Amino acid sequence: MQAIVLAGGLGTRLRSVIQDVPKPMAPINGKPFLAFVLEYLKEQGITEVILSVSYKYELIQEYFKDEFQGLKIIYNVEKELLGTGGAIKDSLKFVKDKAYVLNGDTFFDIPLKEMKLGESKICIALKQMQNFDRYGNVKIDKQGFVASFEEKVFKEQGLINGGIYLIKKDIFDGFKLEKKFSFEQFLQENYKTLRIKTKVFDYYFIDIGIPEDYERFVNSRF
Repeated sequence: MQAIVLAGGLGTRLRSVIQDVPKPMAPINGKPFLAFVLEYLKEQGITEVILSVSYKYELIQEYFKDEFQGLKIIYNVEKELLGTGGAIKDSLKFVKDKAYVLNGDTFFDIPLKEMKLGESKICIALKQMQNFDRYGNVKIDKQGFVASFEEKVFKEQGLINGGIYLIKKDIFDGFKLEKKFSFEQFLQENYKTLRIKTKVFDYYFIDIGIPEDYERFVNSRF
């Protein structure tokens, strides 16, 4: 099984606590955050990873090379930043039929095999969350399909997009898209057409996009 990992992040908000490296390479006591993501994928049975890279991607290639702990690694280098949607779309040229998609700066410790497509082209892993305003809320219907995406407002309880997807290679077929676009916006604009399946989990989740959560991950691992 294959996975695409979006690893082109600049890490702008982390500049106060990390060196000038791609965000997925943020060090956790000498080990890059991305290593935790790849180790997790290996444990989940993934055999091949497509790393979508851009900013200072040479640092990522130098560290992980073409194989990491038995995982085959393919690099899809963005010569210009394509946005999350453009990066996924461009990486699909390496995908045989379907693949998991993950962010290189989040860690969601879920059992990937519980995500199913059925007749859909995409399944999103959702996270149960309490007292949050940093993420948008996802509403689902009784069958577990996305009913709406809500803007970022404070919620005492709700579901957020956990940043892990299972997608079919042809998910973008039939849509007129720019070369650069946001995958999240694409989903918000087309969720009715896509009929997006979801799977709700309540496992450990961390997004190292801000210094506070980066430090929290460091402290949770050591």
